[in-house]
Amino acid sequence: MNPLQIQTPEGWTNFEPGAEVDVDLSWDLESPPTALELRVVWNTAGKGTTDLSIVQSHMIESPMPRDSRRMTITLPASPYSFSGKLVSLIWALELVALPSMQSTRQEIIIAPAGREVVLRPVETEDSGKWGVNV
Repeated sequence: MNPLQIQTPEGWTNFEPGAEVDVDLSWDLESPPTALELRVVWNTAGKGTTDLSIVQSHMIESPMPRDSRRMTITLPASPYSFSGKLVSLIWALELVALPSMQSTRQEIIIAPAGREVVLRPVETEDSGKWGVNV
């Protein structure tokens, strides 16, 4: 079991852009970290180069080795979570112990109605066109 834990309300992982979310963090580390960092990140997955962006960072300074904390964060308005044939954009919450860099990750969806945007081919005479299915 990972000594770092992230829990969202009732285990929800699908959120509206800009939603305020309570995040319950807990940790059980062998030695006290200098800090814990809750990150809101997105990354791309699929063909080509993987991109990663840390959009928000919330620090817990001088934590005890074993403790828990609730933080309220406001999720970003964009970009939306999406999945396509070649690439997907994935949002996540990451909790990182410093300086060891031990971490855990909880993937989430940020999109209208909390539903990932799915890119799919549009059936037209021009087969090179793409559409959005939300």
